[in-house]
Amino acid sequence: MEPRNSFPRDPYVADRAARVLDLYQRIWEGVGLGDDEYVLSSDEKPGIQILSRPHPGLPPAPWRPGRFEFEYRRGGTAAYLAAYDVHRAHLMGRVEDTTGIVPFTALTDQVMSTEPYASARRVFWVVDNGASHRNWAAAARMSDAYPNAVMVHLPVHASWLNQIEIVFSVIARKVLAPADFPDGDALTTRLAAFETRYNAAARPFDWKFTRDGLDDLIRRINARRSASAPAAA
Repeated sequence: MEPRNSFPRDPYVADRAARVLDLYQRIWEGVGLGDDEYVLSSDEKPGIQILSRPHPGLPPAPWRPGRFEFEYRRGGTAAYLAAYDVHRAHLMGRVEDTTGIVPFTALTDQVMSTEPYASARRVFWVVDNGASHRNWAAAARMSDAYPNAVMVHLPVHASWLNQIEIVFSVIARKVLAPADFPDGDALTTRLAAFETRYNAAARPFDWKFTRDGLDDLIRRINARRSASAPAAA
């Protein structure tokens, strides 16, 4: 995948992004990963509206778009937390009432208690800087609970480097729209069914943005900053 236009503001963007891009190439600190090492891209999708329609919709048909009731009843909101194995194209998720440290810990427990991650040499978790998994404290919590887990933070304002966001975009179009869920259990069931189908058919993303592309982006950013800087008196 190619990156969207972006202007990273993190002063450590080069170092932090390079670590993640290396992991996507199965490299960590200059050394290739082994067969018993895995890279997970993880995040939360909050604020999913649980809406129920009073009348059933009509699916698309030849020469006719789908038709869906515009009235709805609100059933609250939920959050979908997920981890995506970038090299196995394997999705693991859960529905919670909200995001936060406790729900994210539940996702970590869910993933790290299953194979092949439970007995892996190392499992790298690529995450952004959201409150659920921010800074060194979150990394310490994870490594204390699972010594083979390594949390790797993206640069600030660089979620476009997180492959789980691509999966979330698919979910938004294929699973959550149009929103029509009798209750939270129906939402959970639909997302679980999507995971099963996705894991049976998906292939890893053709991720093409590497260190070379990062170096070129940084050069262009620096050139833009230099051009926009006020001239010295």
